[in-house]
Amino acid sequence: MARSLTHRIACLAFFAALTNTTWAALDIGDPVPKFTANAALGGKTFRYSLAEALAKGPVVVYFFPAADSSDCSIEAHAFAEAIDQFTALGASVIGVSADDIGTLSKFSVKSCQSRFPVASDEGKTVIQGFDALMQTRPDFANRLSYVIAPNGKVAYYYQNLNPDKHVERMLNAVKALPKTSAAK
Repeated sequence: MARSLTHRIACLAFFAALTNTTWAALDIGDPVPKFTANAALGGKTFRYSLAEALAKGPVVVYFFPAADSSDCSIEAHAFAEAIDQFTALGASVIGVSADDIGTLSKFSVKSCQSRFPVASDEGKTVIQGFDALMQTRPDFANRLSYVIAPNGKVAYYYQNLNPDKHVERMLNAVKALPKTSAAK
């Protein structure tokens, strides 16, 4: 019996380590690092600027581990399906991963349905700046989403490796922004 209890505790500790791989260092109200990065939209590459996007309204910045993985494709598809709702609220969406721009160019068409851009952060400077580096697999970004208000501060964040609730939570957070922030 003691061995069984010890085994259960070890399994629970292992599961907790897998599901809680990092903590969001940027809390609500914290300023975010402004970044520029190579990005792709509809298979075409361009230079994305968070500062320029924030000048137009709130931005959802979501980090994901790897383009073309099952869960990342599910999440990208869900953001693509909801993009009109974000746009109606004056918000834009940008996905960020450590994938190279060539991979993300294809992903922007296939999974993002050419509806929103995805940015390449091969050096992981943006990922680290938002504390989105997966601690157990440091070559990957964690699944972490932020709503950034036009003033450049975190309005909301959500972290979970399961992609199912990210879009819903980000949409609700954008809806909850003061009207001057949500529709600038």
